[in-house]
Amino acid sequence: MPLLEWSDALVLDMPVMDATHEEFVVLLAEVEAAGDEALVERWRALVAHTEEHFGREDEWMRATGFAPNNCHSTQHAVVLNVMREGLQREGPDQLAMIRTMAGELAPWFVQHAQAMDAALALHLRSVDFDPARGIVRAPQALPATPMTHCGAGRCVTA
Repeated sequence: MPLLEWSDALVLDMPVMDATHEEFVVLLAEVEAAGDEALVERWRALVAHTEEHFGREDEWMRATGFAPNNCHSTQHAVVLNVMREGLQREGPDQLAMIRTMAGELAPWFVQHAQAMDAALALHLRSVDFDPARGIVRAPQALPATPMTHCGAGRCVTA
């Protein structure tokens, strides 16, 4: 049984975000289940997904009033850099490192999704943001000053 399974507890009622998060959960499970011969390739697929996933959320934040160095985007950058380290090593150390990182990603993701991403989804709904088109339908609801936190009024970190 994977360390993380998709459940209603991860649903944020934002279909684009939920589909991306569900894909992350599936790819992480594939990493966990992979034998040594397939592990690096499965990890590479998870890293590629995560680059796109975090990049999209970061774009949404920029479009809706977050400062470039907000804590949510910073956490994305840190986690992605750590994940990329798993592709830089070779041999048995690499496999062990990837397996350790995969085990750490599951609880991190739950906390991140339920705190930071939930706050982001709430913010996106508050400005009537259309993620498919990148359009803010309620520009009057955008923050007057760039947000440096995660969207919940304060920064929630792992």
